[in-house]
Amino acid sequence: MRLLKLVPDDTNIDFLRWRNVAMAISLLSIIAAVALVAVRGLNFGIDFVGGQSVRVEFVGAAPNIDELRSKVDAIGLGEATIQQFGNSNAVNIRTALPEGGEKTAEEAGRKLVAGITAAYPQAKTGAVETVSGKVSGELLRTGAISLALAMLAISLYIWIRFEWQFGVAALFALFHDVTLTFGFFALTQLQFDLNIVAAILTIIGYSLNDTIVVFDRIRENLKKYRKMEIISLLNLSTNETLSRTIMTATSIIMALAILVFFGPDVIFGFSAAMLLGIFIGTYSSIYMAAPILVWLKVGPDSFIPRTSAAVAGGERVTRNDDGAVV
Repeated sequence: MRLLKLVPDDTNIDFLRWRNVAMAISLLSIIAAVALVAVRGLNFGIDFVGGQSVRVEFVGAAPNIDELRSKVDAIGLGEATIQQFGNSNAVNIRTALPEGGEKTAEEAGRKLVAGITAAYPQAKTGAVETVSGKVSGELLRTGAISLALAMLAISLYIWIRFEWQFGVAALFALFHDVTLTFGFFALTQLQFDLNIVAAILTIIGYSLNDTIVVFDRIRENLKKYRKMEIISLLNLSTNETLSRTIMTATSIIMALAILVFFGPDVIFGFSAAMLLGIFIGTYSSIYMAAPILVWLKVGPDSFIPRTSAAVAGGERVTRNDDGAVV
């Protein structure tokens, strides 16, 4: 029985032929993502902004958002943020955290539930989640620090394992993946909470793993083919790892697609972020990381060890950096 191969053994795709187009598309996408975050902002969840949040499920379709907002505003807890939550009959209502401490917050939560129940007797309300402003500020700060440190540590690791050019290429690919994910959440206004931070950290790890597989093969081929032109060498390395890249991405995307369309609502944002991240992470490993090595002047002779000449008994002996005769 013949094994199924998504990528034939003799595949020879000229990926780097489109490197300039791919880079232009990526740069425009990054600029658009940054602009979206700056203009629209992120729909921070209660984890990051503090406040009270309650999920409400209605019998049949949820009422008009404007109507529902007017009912919630009438409760007297300030301006509310209302967002459809997965199903058409479920919404998430978030209000600002009242001043006065924990006791006041509990009273406001009970008042919010009572007001919704009075306006919509058949609606079902979940538990009220409350996060203080101080805690939310700390979570936002530590989440941002964790993302920055993860990217820096990864770049340092690749720099040590390979060369600085590989570290720069990997860092740009990771920046590309993370920025586009932020742009997606700014565009869709899906709730951005700690689950999404976890998703972004996972995307960073996946993208790094995918990039290192390609970089390992590039490093092997740089040692094997000393006279091969760098564009051909990068294309060869990418094609040699393409089967592994496609199989890994396809299997993960299939699982995530099922979670997005049929999974529970509570992890919808996480699943959507992961699905997008796996796609753009695979793209960046092929079209971002490798082409940057060309622009950084990496060639087959870039990492040949320096040699020193020693004369022993009238014979010229060439040694590498470790002192071994070559």
